[in-house]
Amino acid sequence: MILFGFSIVETLKGILWVSLIILVVVILYRQLLRFLGKGSVSQEEYCVLYGLEVQPSRGEVEFYFTSAKPKYYQLLILDADMEKVMEVVSKECHVGGNIIRFDSSRLENGEYFYCLKTDNQKTVKKMRVAN
Repeated sequence: MILFGFSIVETLKGILWVSLIILVVVILYRQLLRFLGKGSVSQEEYCVLYGLEVQPSRGEVEFYFTSAKPKYYQLLILDADMEKVMEVVSKECHVGGNIIRFDSSRLENGEYFYCLKTDNQKTVKKMRVAN
């Protein structure tokens, strides 16, 4: 049987060759991604600081971050000029989720930043206080 000027055997050979070429390209692409990813940063070395759920902040707020390893950290409150207003806590965190409760009424109304500092990172998020 002839399909568009090609026999079934020739058509099947063509489909198999195209499939083989696609498979080889996918394998080479995955190898390239693996090679380029060797120097990438390990996410386990860093904490993830989450934004506040309620804006503007009133009363007690909960700062939340996660860590894959126990490490020493500081949680700071900064003003609009990124100057330190106060240190909320400074201690070692545990693996998993960490919640730090803070009474925002200790601050005047306005815009502030909260900063999570470890030995290898500094993460800053914005918050608005309206007590």
